[in-house]
Amino acid sequence: MKCASCTKKDCFNGKDCVEIREEIKELYSGREIDLLKSSSAIEARYYMQKTRIEEVILFSKEMNYKKIGLAFCVGLEQESHMIQELFKKHFKIHSVCCKVCGINKVDFELEQIDKNGYEAMCNPLGQALILNEKNTDLNIIIGLCIGHDILFTNHSNAPVTTLVVKDRVLAHNPLGAVYSKYYQNKLTQ
Repeated sequence: MKCASCTKKDCFNGKDCVEIREEIKELYSGREIDLLKSSSAIEARYYMQKTRIEEVILFSKEMNYKKIGLAFCVGLEQESHMIQELFKKHFKIHSVCCKVCGINKVDFELEQIDKNGYEAMCNPLGQALILNEKNTDLNIIIGLCIGHDILFTNHSNAPVTTLVVKDRVLAHNPLGAVYSKYYQNKLTQ
């Protein structure tokens, strides 16, 4: 499959290029149908009108979620606090910082940024465990590092969505590299 290279996108008009439509349709049931219905409702009602934050709130209400977990990077603590304040108007919020438990990187022989001092590792399994114990309905990633986001998602009992993707260079906007001719040249060298 190389859909990103396809210029026709006939699937947009109903073509089944891989001839597995019926097989795939059978995979959708129960929870998946509920998620599809809620996400389609938000898209249809608010297309090009709501920000991602607003869409997450609307989607969570549509799904009747009550408890939301925020798994955030300590580097985005101010933003996470602001997001928590917005969300707590609608839901019960549990938030967990990436450095929870303060485990030393040395304990797992991890590379350090500063080799001369104590450096706590990011702890995505700890974040997932704590939010699992809180029985959250939905967990939201706010700027977890690459890899840590994968570990968190794999260990979360609740469904996970990403609100902020970590990109320290491009102000947490990874698509900036695609939109910038300078970065396109840099990436293709």
